[in-house]
Amino acid sequence: MSADFITVTVLGSGTSHGVPMIACDCPVCTSTDPRDKRMRPSILIRYGDTSVLVDTTPELRLQCLAHDVRRVDAVLYTHYHIDHVAGLDDLRRFNWLQEGAIPVHAQAATLDRLRVMFPYVFEAANSYPSAVPNLTLHTIDGPFEIGGRTITPIPLMHGKMPVLGFRVGNFAYCTDVNYIPSESWPMLHGLDVLILDALRRRPHPTHFNLDEAVSHAKQIGAKRTLFTHIAHELGHAETNAGLPGGMELAYDGAVIELR
Repeated sequence: MSADFITVTVLGSGTSHGVPMIACDCPVCTSTDPRDKRMRPSILIRYGDTSVLVDTTPELRLQCLAHDVRRVDAVLYTHYHIDHVAGLDDLRRFNWLQEGAIPVHAQAATLDRLRVMFPYVFEAANSYPSAVPNLTLHTIDGPFEIGGRTITPIPLMHGKMPVLGFRVGNFAYCTDVNYIPSESWPMLHGLDVLILDALRRRPHPTHFNLDEAVSHAKQIGAKRTLFTHIAHELGHAETNAGLPGGMELAYDGAVIELR
């Protein structure tokens, strides 16, 4: 793949419960539309020979199998909630494939929580190394480079919790957000594609609902906006039919190409 192009694959577009939800018979959970089947939220960004994974969901193995992911050169974490980190152990397969450690980039608070949640990964000595992901941890404190491209972290708020979105070229990914700080708006100017949180129609204390997401997307003004972290209250086809032009729900397996 040319380094001039960025390809984004939506590995998961669902909320923390996933869709269908356990023991739910609602119209979306029982839908036959494959776009209403949503794993937990994650994307894979590819450019040149580089593949960057954003978050490691509980379904990471299934997502990689479904979308033929064969390489992970780095992992970016938006925050440490379990639906975004639980699949960390599956990274060890890529250690074997690539014969080396995988860099992990996150806020200091996220790295601290990963050490607590996965102590066996970060112990100084382990008698069974093949069962432990080999990761190098890097604290995000500003823009950084992976594979010759600049990754710009975008400070966001998820309720009272500081989290990160990420911008690569003219693409930005902002999941799990209900407030965009003033200093982050300039980082969202001039986008070709934006992926933005839109949980459901009803208000929520830590996520944009659909109306809030549409309003913010209009202010940001990306040429194309896809909404993610979608609960079972939003059916794909029905919701898309009511959205403004240039806006749509993301779905698992969606592929976006940018120059």
